[in-house]
Amino acid sequence: MGVNYEYALNTVPMVVKEALEKAKIELEQIDKVLIHQANAKMDDAILTGLFKLYNKKEIPKHIMPMTIAELGNSSVATIPTLLSLLLDNQLTDQKVTNGNILVFASVGAGMNINSLVYKMP
Repeated sequence: MGVNYEYALNTVPMVVKEALEKAKIELEQIDKVLIHQANAKMDDAILTGLFKLYNKKEIPKHIMPMTIAELGNSSVATIPTLLSLLLDNQLTDQKVTNGNILVFASVGAGMNINSLVYKMP
């Protein structure tokens, strides 16, 4: 595995946790986690890593929508595309409603990692 892959697995969960702490949001309050769709294996590992930081073994079944198999890696457009598909009810077994709390996390070239917490109006 490459340096960037390992860096993402080790760093993204911590950055998400930091964003949650700054927003004063508990892990249990999160309704969806939208991670850059680089590959499913990496995203699953990142989500698992996040829950491990909170000593949680069970991950809610529909917390992380995935489109990588259907849409591929569309670079910076993966998170906005996921949100658009959710808002338009285009993803099977996935939806968001008013008041839902979403976490966005991206990882990109040059080892850039970002995360934000958003409450649906």
